[in-house]
Amino acid sequence: MKPQALILQARGTNRDGDVAEALTLAGAQPNILPLRELRADRKKISNYQMLIVAGGFSYADSLGAGKLLALDLNSYFHDEIAAFVEAGKPVMGICNGFQALVKSGILPAPQMGGATLTFNAQGHFECRWVTLKSASQTCVWTRELNDLIECPVAHGEGNFQAGENFPMADFLALDQIALVYTRVDGSAAGGEYPYNPNGSVYDIAGICNPQGNVLGLMPHPENHIHAYQHPLWARGARGRGGLALFQNGVKYASEM
Repeated sequence: MKPQALILQARGTNRDGDVAEALTLAGAQPNILPLRELRADRKKISNYQMLIVAGGFSYADSLGAGKLLALDLNSYFHDEIAAFVEAGKPVMGICNGFQALVKSGILPAPQMGGATLTFNAQGHFECRWVTLKSASQTCVWTRELNDLIECPVAHGEGNFQAGENFPMADFLALDQIALVYTRVDGSAAGGEYPYNPNGSVYDIAGICNPQGNVLGLMPHPENHIHAYQHPLWARGARGRGGLALFQNGVKYASEM
């Protein structure tokens, strides 16, 4: 049977349909549900095998990008999501969803405080295509992902930074850097703009929890699942799509 994937929808999210298409192509059965509906029956979450927090501008990014959505997750669904994660089920937060996972404490891990996604180093909204490379074999979404991915970013607060009290040594030892920004040829971005579009430390584009089943990333792999979505498609650009990320997650959910 196809894994059932729950896509959370809040006011202002706008990539849930794109995520649903990516999951369908990857072999899952997506279900988009508004948070207000889930509040009436929070136990519904446990019926699903995958959980996706899609991108957009939830609640108009009031109080900061993803902040109010993070409060929703903690206030109404903390126990249910904690159980989902502890069960090892795959979870993905994309862009605004990543911001919500970090600001709710789900990522990098509940016990790892002191990391955040803050304003882009260039001081403005970034809307451009980037190149990504898998950096973690712990993360179930990026494991054995050998091909580069090209997809767009669209954010103003995607700069992953850690404070002095953040356990960076543990974070690195636990293989929690899931995806990094690179140059077009796959070589290290080295923090250089625009290859690293926001100034994230270690060129971080995505991170996972220590268990590896929760992935958060700023870029939008769901917006390059068809060849024609690439801006250079008419000039012959092929490959480097984002579908493989979703296929990895679906495969993992199917085998649980």
